[in-house]
Amino acid sequence: MHDLKRIFLERISGGIRQRSLVDAGRWACTHRIMGPPFPGKWTFFKHPWLRAMHESKSEINVGQKAAQLGYTETVLNITFFKIDVEGLDCLYVLPAKTPDAGDFSAARFDPALELSPHLTNLFSDVKNVGHKRAGSANLYIRGSRSRAGLKSIPVSLIVLDEVDEFSQENIPLVFERGSGQRKRDIWMISTPTINNSGINKYYIQSTQEEFYFKCPGCSRYTNLTFPECLEITGDSIFDEKINQSFLKCKECDIKLPHETKPEWLAAGKWIAAECDRDIRGFHINQLYSCTEPCKPQNIAKSYLQSLNDPADEQIFWNDKIGIPHIVKDAQLTDVLINNCKGDYLNGQVNRFSPIVTMGIDVGKWIHYEISAWTLPLYAIGGDINIESVPKTLEIGKLQHFEELDLKMRSYRVMAAVIDANPERRKAYEFAMRFRGHVKMCFYGRGITGKQIHQTKETLDQNEPTITVDRTSWLDLSLGRFRNGSISIPNNVGLEYHEHLKALVRKYEKDKDGNPIGTYIKGSTTEDHYAHARNYCEIALPFAAHISSPSNIRSPI
Repeated sequence: MHDLKRIFLERISGGIRQRSLVDAGRWACTHRIMGPPFPGKWTFFKHPWLRAMHESKSEINVGQKAAQLGYTETVLNITFFKIDVEGLDCLYVLPAKTPDAGDFSAARFDPALELSPHLTNLFSDVKNVGHKRAGSANLYIRGSRSRAGLKSIPVSLIVLDEVDEFSQENIPLVFERGSGQRKRDIWMISTPTINNSGINKYYIQSTQEEFYFKCPGCSRYTNLTFPECLEITGDSIFDEKINQSFLKCKECDIKLPHETKPEWLAAGKWIAAECDRDIRGFHINQLYSCTEPCKPQNIAKSYLQSLNDPADEQIFWNDKIGIPHIVKDAQLTDVLINNCKGDYLNGQVNRFSPIVTMGIDVGKWIHYEISAWTLPLYAIGGDINIESVPKTLEIGKLQHFEELDLKMRSYRVMAAVIDANPERRKAYEFAMRFRGHVKMCFYGRGITGKQIHQTKETLDQNEPTITVDRTSWLDLSLGRFRNGSISIPNNVGLEYHEHLKALVRKYEKDKDGNPIGTYIKGSTTEDHYAHARNYCEIALPFAAHISSPSNIRSPI
């Protein structure tokens, strides 16, 4: 009886303790055990900015962050709290199911269970990478690129981790997973990339909160911003004086020692730039971090290094400072586009070259570009795209695929490349009406440079499909506006400008540390004319082949 009484009392006291955990912060301090760099029971001592995030009551919360500042552990704590205390189903969305879900389980989920006995006892089934069970509550782990995997999962908490790597068009579908619940909570976190894209698109709709603290010198509330709060004391990463770099208050210039951050940040608070919004947004940078890699001298070195490498520049502003950034010359400007305008009007110049191509991008409208090409007199062994110059004859948009037929015939287009998706059947029918003159294009992976790939299967079946590397061709087709090797009509409208400017080159490092680039859509504006320009460029090699001396006369 004595043992039964003890067990009974332990169960009662345990239940009382659980009911006292009214928010994720208290739950984490009670149950969460952490590994390095801050091993032991969860505490806000070196991450005071995380407390208010754990306690937020907003339905939608957005975290625009620098790297390694505790945001992922925060949403994990909130997820565990919802499952453990409230018994709710949760959905955790990563950029891709493979390998991200496996990496998440190995690097985040499994260590949390191994270190915390309470979590070990909580979850009864963790073998399935995409589905973890804790009693009657479920944790679903999905990738953003699979629409099928995001359907039919009614959940109360939705976490979107690393939003800038997502398939952005699927984010509204993720939100719908909680629409049937009595109460839903949504958390979106990510390092940003460029303005008005990914996490920044949602952050600018939020309260836009920054973490302020009372300066130990002047007692005024202030925050840490770059470059105002970092005194860089060297001229290069090899200058020994760089190690004397330090943080300072931008109000009074007093030195703020890295070692005492927990003391002067402890009573900090989030202050909103926009107070009348329902979405809470939190932004913080690595100047706040208490870790060794984020000492002032290391951030100073990262900044100096970023001045000489576009990938390091992108990484510094995104991962260190946590703000969107566009590297110089990564985006077209109105000036560059205007400099390429000729002394003729759109659609009022007849073909003057035997080689005319058309590029077609498909959305709500069918956007197209038709260009005539001046080829070099001697192009033996050279790159025909690099050595040729296009004159854009007509830019426009149509409602129906059949209207493209008139454009093909009136301009005697030698070769056209059309977006294979989303209207694949209509694109195929168009290609069959002009068999041999039209290719359906996919942007694919595993294709390098300006290689145009056709599989053996498509060749055997005479399928008009090709696969190309998106970045390499966009570098060439949009790069013409930077080097002035294209002429466009004088009266192209604002929409054309905005579509071309919508694509921004994002820089990063590959596994060998070499800078690489990819294009992302950097605004709410569509980018169809940019892709039509790209497809028009891709069509040139096919047109040149068709217009060889033996086939100079087009059957169109």
